[in-house]
Amino acid sequence: MPSATLPRFALTGWSRENIVNPYPVYQRYREVASVHRGEPGGDAPDTFYVFSYDEVVQVLSSNCFGRGRSLDAAKASVPVPAEQKALRAIVENWLVFMDPPRHTELRSLLNRSFSPRIVTELRPRIARIAQELLSRLGQQVDVDLVESFAAPLPILVISELLGIPEERRAWLRANALALQEASSSRAGRDVDGYARAEVAAQEFTEYFREQVRLRRGRAGGDLITILANAQQRGAPVSLDAIVGTCVHLLTAGHETTTNSLAKAVLALREHPTVLDELRGAEGLTTDAVEEFLRYDPPVQAVTRWAHQDTTLGGCDIPRGSRVVALLGSANRDPARFPSPDVLDVRRPADRHLSFGLGIHYCLGATLARAELEIGLQALLDGVPTLGYGTQHVDYADDLVFHGPSRLVLVNLGERCK
Repeated sequence: MPSATLPRFALTGWSRENIVNPYPVYQRYREVASVHRGEPGGDAPDTFYVFSYDEVVQVLSSNCFGRGRSLDAAKASVPVPAEQKALRAIVENWLVFMDPPRHTELRSLLNRSFSPRIVTELRPRIARIAQELLSRLGQQVDVDLVESFAAPLPILVISELLGIPEERRAWLRANALALQEASSSRAGRDVDGYARAEVAAQEFTEYFREQVRLRRGRAGGDLITILANAQQRGAPVSLDAIVGTCVHLLTAGHETTTNSLAKAVLALREHPTVLDELRGAEGLTTDAVEEFLRYDPPVQAVTRWAHQDTTLGGCDIPRGSRVVALLGSANRDPARFPSPDVLDVRRPADRHLSFGLGIHYCLGATLARAELEIGLQALLDGVPTLGYGTQHVDYADDLVFHGPSRLVLVNLGERCK
């Protein structure tokens, strides 16, 4: 159990310096114990934080842990107040909050839309989107890479998958950002956050319900049409599940890729020899892409619930406890990754945990890898001075969905191709 010299661990109340670089904090806790108990919270369930690779793997892959607080009450774990009815209805139908059999049924319908073949077919379109965004950077003086490149790239790609017209895409991003302000890691910091998220949820629900109605019986390869026709044929997917899935892809899919791209740029600016090495290569290798994801993952922590009394890392975990698996810490565990704090793009593509593991392994992992590879390569090729000049970086006050909210590179636009 934790040393008395360490305070109880929590995901809130961090300094800006530690949010930007949480890995030394993880290291201090991981070196003392692989599992630490959190601060008691009155009526709140016991919470345990898991820091080491092997124990995080156990949490993500064992049947002892699940997304629902119990095997027969999956919806109880949805972190949305009951009064936020539209928002709660959406989140309850997110794949990430489901346990089998609902999870199995919905994921089987979605798998073909995120297959390697589909992503391969999307790659030319992703490259065109990246080049279009890159061409606009030269029209700016001080370039915010988050706002101008890292954020719009995945939104435009996901819109392609869903078959959403271009004129709707600014609205999609605004509403997706509003929903994110109601996430459990951010809720309470803005008294109006839940209200804005509820309005966005209502708008999303109305829009996607109408799209499902319009696309039933029509031909088309976009995801909304596929799900609408599957439902019409009797597949076990409800209208609410389709709406929730569309919103989930927009929110989770775009923020994680945005963070990955922005943090990869920051890592390269901090490691100029790596940047030069990649510039001299013919293209980003699989190992390089995986190393960026391991080194600084876009999601630092995921939550599970103990479905039975169990022991983890020598710590007794009572049934009904909340268990937080720290992916960022596991990816820096020296017992799994030699010299884990070194960015080594030649490191063999070993099994990092940035996309999770087990039945909840990220559905869009193949697409996210393609977006990171293509987007980062476009920046390496199109911005000759990516590693030079000054920068202004603001991080979101969030250790779960972790990444810069702004990454301004001064005078970069004047030097873009």
